[in-house]
Amino acid sequence: MARDRKTDDLDDGFLDDIEAALAEDAEITEAEAEADEAAALRAEAADLKDRLLRALAETENLRKRAERDRRDAELYGATRFARDLLPVYDSFTRALDSATDAARAAAPGLIEGIELTRRALLAAFEKHKILPIDPAAGDRFDPNLHQAMFEAPAPGTKAGDIIQVMGQGFTIGERLLRPAQVGVSSGGPAAPKPNGDG
Repeated sequence: MARDRKTDDLDDGFLDDIEAALAEDAEITEAEAEADEAAALRAEAADLKDRLLRALAETENLRKRAERDRRDAELYGATRFARDLLPVYDSFTRALDSATDAARAAAPGLIEGIELTRRALLAAFEKHKILPIDPAAGDRFDPNLHQAMFEAPAPGTKAGDIIQVMGQGFTIGERLLRPAQVGVSSGGPAAPKPNGDG
């Protein structure tokens, strides 16, 4: 019986050791599980933060794009209407340019009315950022603002100089509405060739 007692004591000690080891393993496993869960939560939080920042950036970009589109619509929305009004302005200008001194003396009120109407139209254009392009003879030809209607040699000019203005151009905001129609110099006449007779 003494032997059984020792075996029982040994078995109890062995069982205690196994239970302690299992408990320790359970604690380690639980700690690892908690660490894994914490790491997973940190990764999820980082992912959510990244998605939130991306969503905020996208929202800000959409806001800026909508604001730019609104400004463009406000400024350039009347482009087609403005193009339709340019011939009216041209007609007023041609009427004033063709009025002779006799016509001005005979109907000064009519001429003044045409001039006032043309000025009112220009003021309305300016209010909507529709501005005239007024090139003059001697200015350099700019293909972004001018349309060359012809090219001819002209004494005293360089190639690319404007020699005649045939039609006024207009811009709307930063964009070209209608180019100014101009004649462009191809340069002065060629110098006479020296005679080889010596």
